[in-house]
Order: sequence, then C-alpha cells, then structure tokens
Amino acid sequence: MATPALQSSFLLANLKADSTTKPFLQRCQELVKVIDEYPAKDLQPVFPWLVESIFGSLDGVMVGWNLRFLQPRSSEYSVAMDFLDPSGPMMKLVYKLQAEEYKYEVPISYLPGPVKASIQQGVLPDSPLFHNKLQFPLSGQLSLSILLPFPSDPFEFYMFNFASSLIAPRVSIPSDSAYFMLVDAYLKHFLPTEGVVPPSPFLDSRGTVSPPAPRSPSMQFSGYGAHSSSLLKRHISHQPSVNADPAAQEIWRSEMLLQVFVEIWLHHYSLDMYQKLQSPQVKLELLQYRLSLSSVPCGPLAPPAPCGSGTFHTYQEPFSPTEDHVLVVRLLVKHLHAFSNSLKPEQMSSSPSAHSHASPLEEFKRVVVSRFVQQKLYVFLQHCFGHWPLDASFRAVLETWLSYIQPWRYTSEKGNPGGDAHSRAVPEKWASFVQENLLMYTKLFQGFLNRAVRTDLVNTKNALMVFRVAKVFAQPNLPDMIQKAEQLFLEPEHVLHHRQHRDFLTPSHGGSFLSGRQPPEADAVFKVKSHVYSLEGQDCQYRQMFGSELRNAVLRLVQIIAQARHTAKRISDHSAEAAANQSFLSWFGVGSPDLGGSYAAGEADDMGECIRKTHEFLDRALEFLSQIFRLNSGQVAQLVANLSQTPDDLGSKQLPDCIQGDDGPILTDLGRLQMINGLRRFEIGYQGDPELQPIRSYENAVLVRLLYRVASALNDQFAGHMEALCSRGDLLGRLGRYYLTSSRGGHRRSPVSRRWPGGGQQQQHPRISLRILASYRTLLGLLLLYLLGALFSLGPLSSTALILGALLLHGLFMALFGHKLKAQ
Repeated sequence: MATPALQSSFLLANLKADSTTKPFLQRCQELVKVIDEYPAKDLQPVFPWLVESIFGSLDGVMVGWNLRFLQPRSSEYSVAMDFLDPSGPMMKLVYKLQAEEYKYEVPISYLPGPVKASIQQGVLPDSPLFHNKLQFPLSGQLSLSILLPFPSDPFEFYMFNFASSLIAPRVSIPSDSAYFMLVDAYLKHFLPTEGVVPPSPFLDSRGTVSPPAPRSPSMQFSGYGAHSSSLLKRHISHQPSVNADPAAQEIWRSEMLLQVFVEIWLHHYSLDMYQKLQSPQVKLELLQYRLSLSSVPCGPLAPPAPCGSGTFHTYQEPFSPTEDHVLVVRLLVKHLHAFSNSLKPEQMSSSPSAHSHASPLEEFKRVVVSRFVQQKLYVFLQHCFGHWPLDASFRAVLETWLSYIQPWRYTSEKGNPGGDAHSRAVPEKWASFVQENLLMYTKLFQGFLNRAVRTDLVNTKNALMVFRVAKVFAQPNLPDMIQKAEQLFLEPEHVLHHRQHRDFLTPSHGGSFLSGRQPPEADAVFKVKSHVYSLEGQDCQYRQMFGSELRNAVLRLVQIIAQARHTAKRISDHSAEAAANQSFLSWFGVGSPDLGGSYAAGEADDMGECIRKTHEFLDRALEFLSQIFRLNSGQVAQLVANLSQTPDDLGSKQLPDCIQGDDGPILTDLGRLQMINGLRRFEIGYQGDPELQPIRSYENAVLVRLLYRVASALNDQFAGHMEALCSRGDLLGRLGRYYLTSSRGGHRRSPVSRRWPGGGQQQQHPRISLRILASYRTLLGLLLLYLLGALFSLGPLSSTALILGALLLHGLFMALFGHKLKAQ
C-alpha cells in the first residue's frame, strides 16, 4: 500500500499531466471528483498548485485560467464560475483544508511595495493580516535583505492569490468578465446585506475559533502600538460553542476577505507615508488630545504639537493603477456601503449598551467603512487625482470617489421613484458621516478643481465629469453639512472647552452632575479633528472649501466653462460651414481647398450632437456651482454673455497670451488655458518648399514624383529666361510673375526656424510648378472637360487649346486687376 506522501505526489503528478492534455470541462469535472473523494491530507500539496494554475503566478508569467478576460460568450465561462463560486468545489476544498489547520506560505516579495519595505526595515505592518505570521531567523541571524515567506491558512492564501491577480501585468478586465463577477459574488457571500454568512461545512475538532496567538518575544519590531489584533477576532474567541451563534464562528472570513482586498488593492504608498499613517506618536497625541477635551479646566489649550511626521503629500511611491483596477475598487466601495447600511436601526446608536448586545456581524457592519477602508482609500484616490492623465479615462476614478461620498445612495430606503434623485435632500442622519470623512469631500474636491481647470472642457466627456461633480455636491443639505463640518474642525479649543464645561454643569443639555460623557458637540469636534489629523498629519494646513481662496478658484473654473461654451459654439459654426462647402463643385477646384482636411457630413452631424451635449453639461454645471458656492447669478450670466459676444477676431485670429523670450514667444498660464480650450492658437502651416510638402490623400504619388522631376529639369534649363521675364515691368512681366513666382512667404515663421541658417526670409525665384496636375480633382476636371468637348465634336487638340486659352485669359485678368482685388 502506498504511503500518504507517495499517494499525494502521484495525485499531483496526474493532475499536472491532465492540465496539459485534457479539455477544460473534463479537467474541472475530474477536479470536482478529486475534491469530493480524497481526504485533506492528500489534497494538501495539490492546493497551492491548483491556486496558481487558476489565478496564474504572482509574477504575471503564468496567466492561469485568464479570468480577467473570460466573458459570458465563452464556453468556459459558466464552468469556471461554477467551480469558483463561493459555494462551489474550490471553496469546499478551502474549507476542508482549513478544518485540518494546514498552513501555506506566501512570498513576502509579492506583497505590496510599502508592506515589503516595512518588513525590510524591521517595522511590523499595522494590519491583523500580517500579525503573528512573520517568520524570521533567530536573533543575531536576522538579515532584513532576505525576504522569507509568512504562513497563512487556506482561505487567506486563496484570497491573496485571487486579489493579487488583479494587479498582475496582464490583459484588461471587461465589466462582465469572470473575475469581475467573482469579486461581486464573494462580496455578496461573505459580506451579506441580509442574513448571516453561511457556515463552513467542515468544522475543526475544537468547535471554536481560537484567538490569535501572542507575538513571539523574539520578534522585535519598532514603530507601532499594540492595538493590532482584530476586534472581531477577540469578540469571536469568547464564544462558548459553535451552536451559540453561527455568525460568530464564521465572521472572521468576512474580515479576512476585506483585509486582503484592501491591503492588495489600495495599499500602494511608500514606507515613509506608511510610517506617518501608523506612527505611535500620532496615535499618542490623538489620545492625549481627546483626554484634554474631557478635562474639566476650561482654559485655552495649545493645539497638538507637530509630531514631525509631515503630511501625505510629501512623497508617494510611483504607482499607476489601471482603469480596470479602479472599477473593481468602485465595486468594493459600493458593496461596503450597502453592507454597512444594512445595519439594523437599533444598532446604529452610538451608545455602548447597544453595541454590547450586537452580534459580531452587526458590529462589523458598523465599523467596516471607517476602520478598514477610509484611510487607504483616501490615499489611493488622492494619488489618482494627482497622477492620472488628463483624459476621459479619469471617469473611473471620479465615479469611485462619488460612490464613496454618497453612502445614502446604497440604502434599502426607496425614495419617490418618479422624482429626481438630485432634488431629494440628503437626510440629516448622514451629517456624522460627512464629519468623519471631511477630507474626502473638501480635499479631493480641491484636487478635482485643479484638474478641471487644466482640462479641455470642450470635450463632451470632460464636460460630463464637471457636471457630475457639480450635481453631486449641489444636493440639498450637502453643502451645509460640509460647511458645518469645517466649522467644527476650525472651532478654537478655548471656546470648545468653555462650552464643554458649561454643558457638563447643565443637566438640561443631556448630561448630569455625575456623568463623565462628552457632550455631543465636543464629540463631533473630536471626530472631525481626529479624522483630519490622522489622514493629513498634525501640521496640516487646511484649506476651507467655502473659503475665499477656493471661491476664487471656483470663479476661475466658471470663467473657463464660459470660455469652453463659446469655443464649442464657434467650432459648431465652423463645422457646419465646412460641411456646407463640401459640394460637387469642390471637385472642380471651385470650393476653397483645405490642406488640413475638412469635416464630412457625417462627422459634422456627430460633432453637432457632441456640441449640444457639451452645452447642456456646462450650462447645468454652472447652475450647480452657483448653488453650491452661492455665486451671484447676475455676475455669472454677465460673464457668459460677454464671452458669447466677443468677436471672433479676439479668439482664433489672435495669438495666445505670451511673453517675449530670447527664442521667441513663451506661453503664459493664461495662454495655455486659451490653447487648451481652443480660444486662441498659433498659425500652423507648412513653411518649406511647397513642391516638397507631404503627398496628400487626394494626390497621385507617382505623378507627384514624376512631375517634380520634370518641373525641376525645366527650371534648371530655363532659370535665366524666367528671371529675365519676371523682371520686366510691362504686361508680359506681370503675367510671368503671376504664373512663375511662388507667393508663399507671408506666413509668420516659427521662433525656432529663425535660428537655422536660411530659416529667415528666403528669396523666392521664378519657377514652373506642375504638381497641380497630380491632383485627382484636377484630373477628373480635365476628363470632364474633354468629355464635354467630345459632346460638341471637338477633338483632343481643340479641347486642349480651349483650356489653355481659358487659363491665359484668367492669367491676364489677374495680372491686370489682381492687386486691386487684394486691396479690397
């Protein structure tokens, strides 16, 4: 009989061989049988190989099942979803191995950058995910340059690989891909908005979940406090038996799932920033600050001294999340709001008595957003606001931010289905959320404002983003809530202490002579201040959203919006005019040639629709911004009217605002804005030899090159005769100058071209140009003229003579009266 080790090795070898020879459906069916029939001890070595074969390797070399690109139209989609379902065979294998307490190693080299750097520096990451799991050599043999793995249970190992596959360098994720749908399925299963988390079908022999093991005394770390153990795990460890509350036994999976997702998807900042976030000095000062608020003396207290930790914006690790990464983060944010808002009304109270009787799942709902997501999501979004390209792909980041700051959208309460969501006021119960997330509203709004003034708002997608932000912040009650939160943060300490002392001595304010509880306003002030200081540091310089500085920035945005509206209208008029000129006669050269291309009829229609939407979005954005910041409607209307009445000469025909430098004009900030919004532009044109400019799409390349050689030979042969002809002052000289002299020297030259030899004014010599004969329009026009001559019984020679005669008459007319026509 084979030993267990040999049997496990034989099973693993067979599965590896089948993975390369058998079709996907058959492999999954055999894996289901193996998981059902074999014991945990035989499946233990199979599990890490199976996880890697599904999600791919952590270095991105192996793609596995390629879940990020697997879509419903694929035949493998339903098979993979059934196998990886929260109640499917793969999760059954996880539970089976977990009941036997098997451990698997995750290489630290594949952890997020700041976590890996933190461990290298001997600093324990402040997350329960990493506590009591790091294995180091004995004291004296510790080498921080060597990264050793840390053990994790099967559930954590599985979720770590699942989450890491999102940020691996592979293909993009469609919104209906298997990966995206699995994230949604896992969130709904382990973070249910209704009911409890389904229990594991396999339970260990002890019947309870053990509390975390104490940290080994030989593991010396620095820089963090001792509050790292999970609140929920401490709660669960006190449960007497598995029959007491199934949720109490299984809630730790929900917490583990969320910790893995947050640490892998949002934890990207540097070690320096990580230490600022978790510095014990910051935590100690916040504790002292709260204790000082509870003290009886009402004299003025100095604000907390800067801890020297700086602020978030000091440095950030180079990191560029993809658009798909951000969309998955948005899915996480939306579900967490729905999960948190499903808390029972009686558990929403802030009183300790209500919390003491709450189940672990209810308590988890109460703290899930503030404890697990807020801090890291703030840094993640701030990084994206500062580093994302100025294009329409920023919409993914924008919607993630707007989803977080509107938790009331994800409640079970249904408003009037026939009314506009914007017209409904934000309920007062969300004022505490606004206070505890003040920077999410104010600081990130300022970041968006900095982006908006540098964005081309004539683009419909960019105009839509400005409209979306303005519409969200203009919701009734929301600006007042933000302003009230700012006032609480800016409340002087001595005023607060005086009021607090008075409230403690006044039973009518909800207190008593023997009560040590803080009054509600003092508690609100602490929440706002602790939120700002914990995210931005003690020495942060807070900019008020409704202060004069930001109000001026908003007025600048209003001006840019007005300019964009004016530019959009001008572009619309130009496109309509260009489309009207596209007539049949233009093939004969009657229409004005546009070497830069012109708008086709279909393009003009599409542009007209885009311009209409742009006008609508910008008009509504102006309306909402005026409501938010209480702008003078008459002043805004006058500004828009002034720009709409500005003559076109002040726009496209003038250069952007510049200052004169050594090498020519240098754009100012105003000039850059004028160019971004299309209000003014430099004249761009070909300034070289007209005969050598790039071949156009309406020209025959072979004829262009052939005719150039013929014209060059003629010019070399008769250069002296043409010079003598054009130097004459009579009618024949005028006619020669009209046909032979290039008159293309009137363009404004680039400052750079003046530095090159010969880049200034170049002398124009008489020459013959035959390039016009290579144009398809010219050839078609000549063909039609010859066909017309054939209808009148004219031969080719007679038709040629008539054409040359018409050209000669046209030249005589221009030689005699051309200068008068130009003067007019």
